[in-house]
Amino acid sequence: MDTSVKGLNKWANSHSTLWFDAGRITLGLFLIYKGGYFISNNRGFEDVIAPISNFLGGMLTFHYIAAAHIMGGIMITFGLLTRWALIAQLPILIGAVLLNFIGEMNVMNLLIATITLGFSIFYTIYGSGKHSADYYFKMEK
Repeated sequence: MDTSVKGLNKWANSHSTLWFDAGRITLGLFLIYKGGYFISNNRGFEDVIAPISNFLGGMLTFHYIAAAHIMGGIMITFGLLTRWALIAQLPILIGAVLLNFIGEMNVMNLLIATITLGFSIFYTIYGSGKHSADYYFKMEK
């Protein structure tokens, strides 16, 4: 099997089903929702980040997470530059998983973050699929 990006795209496009694309769209919509939820519940973020805020630059981190979730979620939903949008999500999701081990363990948050990270890694590797803006623009050439 060809392991280049082109080979992975060929595999994803040949195996792309409605479920493949529905998973990508669901992931994008979930990230948009989480971005909005994150903005509206910023007090929880301040409490979590308080011990290490001097190291991460609290407000910079807050704005990065909110923008990456909302803008990345929109791009993922439409399948536009999907891999790039997901690469921007990976540090956030890895941090979300690790926060459960650094701070107070919340099994539900850990499960959601782990599942979201898994889907993000999957779509980062295999791309956006056949029913996406990426595929449409590629076929326009």
